[in-house]
This record gives sequence, C-alpha cells and structure tokens, in this order.
Amino acid sequence: MNQTRRTFLKTSGCAILAGSSLVGRAMADGENSKGSIPSLAGEVGIVSASCQAQFSGRSTNGKFSLLELPQILRDEVGIRVIDLNTMSFASFDRAYLDRLRAAADKAGSVLTNLKMNQRGIDMNDPDRAARDKALEEYKKSIDIASHLGLKWVRPLPLSKQPDMAIHIASYQQLCDYAAERNVQLLVENFGWMQSDSNSVAKLVQAIGHNVAACPDTGNWNSNEIRYAGLEKTFPIAVTCDFKARELGPDGEHKKYDLKRCFTIGWNAGFRGPWCLEHAHKDTKRLLRELVMLRKMIQQWTAEMSS
Repeated sequence: MNQTRRTFLKTSGCAILAGSSLVGRAMADGENSKGSIPSLAGEVGIVSASCQAQFSGRSTNGKFSLLELPQILRDEVGIRVIDLNTMSFASFDRAYLDRLRAAADKAGSVLTNLKMNQRGIDMNDPDRAARDKALEEYKKSIDIASHLGLKWVRPLPLSKQPDMAIHIASYQQLCDYAAERNVQLLVENFGWMQSDSNSVAKLVQAIGHNVAACPDTGNWNSNEIRYAGLEKTFPIAVTCDFKARELGPDGEHKKYDLKRCFTIGWNAGFRGPWCLEHAHKDTKRLLRELVMLRKMIQQWTAEMSS
C-alpha cells in the first residue's frame, strides 16, 4: 500500500463524522471534522485494560472501578482520553452506561474506542449460524459504543488465521452497521496478525470502507517485525495502543525501544492519541509509571515539534 497518511485520511472511512460532540477523527494535521469536535492530536490516553487488576480487586495498594477511572486519571495521571475494553465493564445495562458517560463528562474525559474482547465467539466461523451469533454480539457492542458517544470499535483478532474471504465479509458487515451509528471499525495487530508486518495494512485495504488502523506497539512477534509493521501501519492509523512492558526506575524499557516506536509514528504523520497500555498490580506503581510514560511522550512530542 503506497498511500500517504493524508491521502488515506481523506479517502477512507475516516471522513465519517461523529454524532457525539466528544470526539472526532485523529487527523495527521490536527484538523477537526467539525468545529465542535476536539482534535486528539497531541493527546496521551490510556487503554482501560491497563487497570484490570484494579477493577477486579486483584491489585495491591488500592483498587477502583471503571466508573472512578476518569477522575483518577485526571487527578493522578493527567490524562483525559480513555480507550475502553469490554472486559472492563461491570455491566452493560443502560443505567450503568449512563453513569459511565456522566463520570467521564464530570472529569472532562474523552471516551474514544471500545475494544470488543468477547471470548468464545468467532466472526470467521465456517458455520453460518455460529458466525451470525458472533456478528450479533459485536453489533450489540457497536450499539453500546454509539450510546456512549464513542468513535471507534475493534473486534478481537483470534490466534488462528481465518479464511480471509469470510473475515473480510464479516468486517464489511460490521463496518456497514457501525457507519449507520457514526462509529468506525479498527484493525489492530493481535493474534494471527502479529507475525506479518503487512497484516494490518493489507486487511484495511481489503475491507475498503469505514475502517482504519490501531497499531499496538507491543503486539508483534519480534522487533524486526515490530518496527517494519509500525512503519506500514502508522500511515493509516487514527489511534495507537502505546504498550509498555516492564519499566526500570527511570523508565528503561528493555523489551523494545519505546522512543523508536514513537518516532516511527511521528515520522508517518501520526499525532495521537497515544493510548498507554501498561498494567501493574501495585496501584501506586501503576499510577507513577503511567505519569512517567505520559511525560516521555510529551517530551518526545515537544522535541519533534521544535
């Protein structure tokens, strides 16, 4: 795929407008699709799965709920953008969703994405009934995303590479359903996609409409694949899971080069949101390291912008 980031954002489904006033598309140049929709350029966010130990009560030094997360992030971390995950929800009842929306609004947070991580369903199943069941489950999640005013949703890639004809057709069906609700589908490098640096770009191109990339800096099978994959994926990305594994006391990251991942995205024209995915059972350490990562990205952004 030889599209530049600007060409992709102008010609793909990224041009769909959000019905909510909370979030617009992430533009390479920081433009908004509507005057009332804030740009996410330069924003550092978080993937809610980072706090799963805290949500489930498996953490030390404090626990909290998804409903408490927006205010904690604003007060303790200095982050307002939140990328949600279905496993983070205590309920999908309308009343709970409204409480989450109210908590986000009170904290001044921007809810952007819903990672649809339902287990035990397969939208690529050769059996039509099983496949339809998975698609209906995903459509319910798209309805939830629409109700919350989210811009994006992401189905869960499985470990086994699917029949691509079925996979693309299922994605397209979800893209059509989501488009009617002002929601866009994302493709993330996970599962079977992690071994191929071209996997995200090829799939986005094959799906063809109302779809964009969400590169995960951590989900590649090797550093060679990682950096090549990010170079091919960031030009068509609208958001990013900026994943960090174990951090040293001064932010050292031995697993792979975090700044190199950021720089690849920056050089491709990506400007955010950079959604941190970094977990720790020790709540105090988690919050401290999230602040550390936020400051890193903000420092690199300032250096690149100067």
